[in-house]
This record gives sequence, C-alpha cells and structure tokens, in this order.
Amino acid sequence: MTSPVPSDIRRIAVLRPNAVGDFMFTLPCLHALKAKWPDAHLVYVGKQWHADFLRGRPGPVDEVAVIPPCPGVGLPPDADVDRDVLDEFMHRMRAARFDLAFQVYGGGLYSNPFIREFGARCTIGLKAPEAAPLDLSVAYGPLQNRRLQMLEVAALAGADTLRLQRELEATDGDRREAESVLPHDPVRPLVVLQPGASDRRRCWPAERYAALGDILAGAGARVAVNGTAQEAAVVREVVARMQRPAVDLSGRLTLSGLCGLLERASLLVSNDTGPLHLGLALGTPCVGIYWLTNLMESAPLRQDGHRPALSLRIHCAVCGEENLKTRCEHDASFVDGVAVDEVAALALDLLRRA
Repeated sequence: MTSPVPSDIRRIAVLRPNAVGDFMFTLPCLHALKAKWPDAHLVYVGKQWHADFLRGRPGPVDEVAVIPPCPGVGLPPDADVDRDVLDEFMHRMRAARFDLAFQVYGGGLYSNPFIREFGARCTIGLKAPEAAPLDLSVAYGPLQNRRLQMLEVAALAGADTLRLQRELEATDGDRREAESVLPHDPVRPLVVLQPGASDRRRCWPAERYAALGDILAGAGARVAVNGTAQEAAVVREVVARMQRPAVDLSGRLTLSGLCGLLERASLLVSNDTGPLHLGLALGTPCVGIYWLTNLMESAPLRQDGHRPALSLRIHCAVCGEENLKTRCEHDASFVDGVAVDEVAALALDLLRRA
C-alpha cells in the first residue's frame, strides 16, 4: 500500500498546547522528526509560554505558533471564545502549507478535527476510538508511556531515530538568571528539592523532604528548595523543618532560570511534576517520587541518572475508593507511603556518582 507521507517534506506542524512536563515528554518525538528532516521548518503549535521559553533556545523547534483560546483544545468544549481570532489563526495555519501535521495532544476527540483544518498534505497522530480519523494514527489509551507513544507517532512518518542523551539545552540567559539568584558554590554540590506539584495527590510530605534535606546536607550538599510563588507555603515548611540551612527559592526563578540552576545541580529530588521532567531533559541526575500510574505514563526513556521511588497505593487514604480508573474527591497523598530511607539511598547513590 502506498504511504500517504509525501517524499518532499519542507514544513511540519506539531500540536501539543499544554504544561511544562507534557512538553518535555514531547522532546524525543521532536528530535526524531528533526533528525529525519533536518532542513524542514518545524512549527510547534502551543501556548505563549512555549514561545517565550523556546525563543533563541537551541533545539528541534524552529518556530512556535501560539494557539488562541479554542473550545476543546485547551479550553472546555462549550467555552465562549472570539471566533474571529480563531479563524484568523486557522487561516495562517492553512497559508503555511504544512506537509505534515502531527496531533500529539491526547486522544483527538477535539484536536483531530482541529488539526485537520490546517489542510496539511498528511495528518498523523493519536486517536481514541471515538475520535475523527487522521491519515495515519496510533491508538490512544490510558497507562501508556507518553514519550514512547509520541515516538510511535513520529515513526509512522518514517522518523525513527531515538535520542538517548540530553534533550534540552540551557542558554547563557538561563545561566545568568540562575547565578543572580543563587551564586555558584565551587565547594559544595548543589541539591534541589521540589516539594510541590499541581496535583496534591502526587506530593510527598514536607516533613519527609525536610528529613531528606538534612541527610543530604549532612553528606556535604548545599540544599535549595524550589517552587513557584503559589508553592511558597510548602517550600517554607520544608526549610523551617530542616535542622540544617537550606535556600528558599520559591517564586524567585522563571522557568528559564530554573533551567540554568538545574543544569549545574548535582541532584534533583522531586515529585512527579514539570521541574522533574525539565531536569531529566537537561541531563540532571534525578530521583522522582511517583505514584504507580504516573510512573507508567511519565517514565523517561533514558534511565542513566534517573531513579524512581514508587508508591503502589491505589486506594484513597480518606474514603478507600480505588483511583486507577476514576478520581475521588479527596486530595490525600498517594505517595506518602514512600520512606525517607528509600529516597535517601537513591539520592545518595546518585550524589556520589555526580
């Protein structure tokens, strides 16, 4: 059967307008596409933060097209939006005359019809059973490794190079910001703790991060506790509970500055959240604290320098409801059964190697 993939590829679009960790999952796919078509212009269809973060940054993305508010693609399906703005965006996408358009933003119920409107010569992507067809697709379902899944999508087009090395590069601007916030210490290795997450069920308790911080500081590390401004309370709690000094970085670094900091960190210990996957993409040694299903979906491809601490809990500690297929109303941690000694052993091993 003749492949629908054109032989002459000059312009490629990739749709995935979501958060930091989700973008890091996309990097193996993006690198594979660029390795297959190094001279093609690769446009990432994402959010404004993608455009800000990727501007001037070496890597596979040549341009970011910022998607306007769109029902079903970043917003609830019934959201009221400015249709004129959305129509103008779609006009620009059609005018770009993409040869390949990839949909890697979920099962495609709304995103498959959206990307088909680009008018690309070939559409490729993920497809849940109820979603509209694309020219080529990979079946989408739960509990699948998202990095591998997106590599499968790229491979449908013939892009099958696997990059098992650093996936993201820090810039001089990243390094300058990190240095201005936390100057380099040439004597003590830097360890970063990341106790927050958008989903509270993924959060390891603050008192355990504090105990871990004291162990790592006792091993000679300089400990910094990172978080957004919204996570300042948990960062302050970790620092306050520690017996040894630690640096509170809550709200002090942009995403770019965090890149610069993690590039020179000897170790990151984090919940399963965006900064963990940022560190992994930069090649920083990382201990990730995962809930069972999260590790299935978000485990990195490169295992050197990565150690998972895994919780097997599947029932809510408050109501007892199983949370594998549905989510109960409670935010109780599903990873609080992970012991400090377990995480400390993994962290000290990586720290010695670093």
